[in-house]
Amino acid sequence: MATKLLLTFAICRLIVTVGLTLDPTELLLLGVDAQLSVDPTDVKAASLDFGLLTGAQLPLAVMHPASSEDVAQLVKAAYGSNFGFTVSARGHGHSINGQAQTANGVVVQMSGSIGGSGVASGRKPPYPRVWPQERFVDVWGGELWIDVLRSTLQHGLAPKSWTDYLYLSVGGTLSNAGISGQAFNHGPQISNVHELDVVTGKGELLTCSEEQNSEMFHAVLGGLGQFGIITRARISLEPAPQRVRWIRVLYSNFSTFTRDQEYLISLHEQPASQKFDYVEGFVIVDEGLINNWRSSFFSPHNPVKISSLEPNGGVLYCLEIAKNYHESTASTIDQEVESLLKKLNFIPASVFTTDMPYVDFLDRVHKAELKLRSKGLWEVPHPWLNLFVPKSKIADFDKGVFKGILGNKTSGPILIYPMNKNKWDHRSSAVTPDEDVFYLVALLRSALDNGEETHSLEYLTNQNRQILRFCDEAGITVKQYLPHYTTHQEWVDHFGNKWDRFYRLKMEFDPRHILASGQQIFTPTNMASWQ
Repeated sequence: MATKLLLTFAICRLIVTVGLTLDPTELLLLGVDAQLSVDPTDVKAASLDFGLLTGAQLPLAVMHPASSEDVAQLVKAAYGSNFGFTVSARGHGHSINGQAQTANGVVVQMSGSIGGSGVASGRKPPYPRVWPQERFVDVWGGELWIDVLRSTLQHGLAPKSWTDYLYLSVGGTLSNAGISGQAFNHGPQISNVHELDVVTGKGELLTCSEEQNSEMFHAVLGGLGQFGIITRARISLEPAPQRVRWIRVLYSNFSTFTRDQEYLISLHEQPASQKFDYVEGFVIVDEGLINNWRSSFFSPHNPVKISSLEPNGGVLYCLEIAKNYHESTASTIDQEVESLLKKLNFIPASVFTTDMPYVDFLDRVHKAELKLRSKGLWEVPHPWLNLFVPKSKIADFDKGVFKGILGNKTSGPILIYPMNKNKWDHRSSAVTPDEDVFYLVALLRSALDNGEETHSLEYLTNQNRQILRFCDEAGITVKQYLPHYTTHQEWVDHFGNKWDRFYRLKMEFDPRHILASGQQIFTPTNMASWQ
């Protein structure tokens, strides 16, 4: 009885707030009454994200689904009502600019319980199901990658492509791309999917793959949640390594650094013994950061001095590489690593190496998260800027941004590493520069209220705008990863020659613009007509 009253209140709030001519029995008859919550704790948690840039966008209710059918019933109700309401899927809440938020509808909380509502029917989403012989795993769209890893390791298997941070949902990363240092070799996560179950904006539940509903399959991958909510994904697996040799080396010359990175990713077709399994890098612009970097990775004794390494323009570049291995092949790992390192041109005295279990390497960022949380530095605004930069313009970007706009303060890590375009399926909705090799440049900054102007949200946000303006004026055709735009024309420009197909499929699978309205690509039809 209590849950019925709670749901009735939620529906009434939908009607009053949005002005819907919606019969409450439409939702009461869905059979999801024990999954819909208006508990203030749930609603507040669903109104925020990791970015903390947009302010709280309070949803009208939060749904805790236990199955694809639950999600389909809710979306079908939104689609079939006279005026409709928006539905946004939320994973672990790691979006930056409110992409998973909605102030005029229901947030579908795909990844566990975020609040303390007590709305629980005892029903839970399905656990990961591993198919050892076929080497794939079926997972709920809200499953976190860390839990996917734990499940597959029980069978000696693991996904091939990762993100740096594992506490993200499967559906969330597949709606963008999912990238890390393995992408040069295996492609992004969206290139390692066999099959999906998707709830369209009409409330239809479709199974799609290369062979079945293939247009939907490719559209959803990298589709920013615009065509459907991913409720199940079938992920490709490989035998899991046991250990990782993790290496960092330094460069003072940018062209030497990028030449070595590009050489390493060119080895992607070589046998495993003749290439690294992970290639990333980052930029160091001040001495404080390099000492923090070294002490977090190795012994804190004998801190490295930037001045002693003669950086070019006050900037150093770190190449980060890793080689996976099995304990049975430990006798050859030293020789394989040494053979690869001999072909690189880093600063000789700057080789730092560590060795660890495979799981610890993949989950390395979580340890940093726990440290930041303990210091109150995790739940702060994150004005991140992630860009794909074409290889032909990366030197111009270095000169104008790393050695120019940034000065000697960064307020967070700056990642830079190249990827091979041929590892990305051009049929997906993901957008990359039109060159065979392009770089991710990720400025992962945190805004701090510590009295330093260069750490303030206003300063960092303005600096992001300055970087984008510089790229535009310098003719550097960047593509935003985890894109955020506020005008129709900006989105058209972002998708380029993919826009016409993107728009056509939106009209086919979500004609009322119910899904993922927080992306601000389309306006829900109950609010205004898209022009």
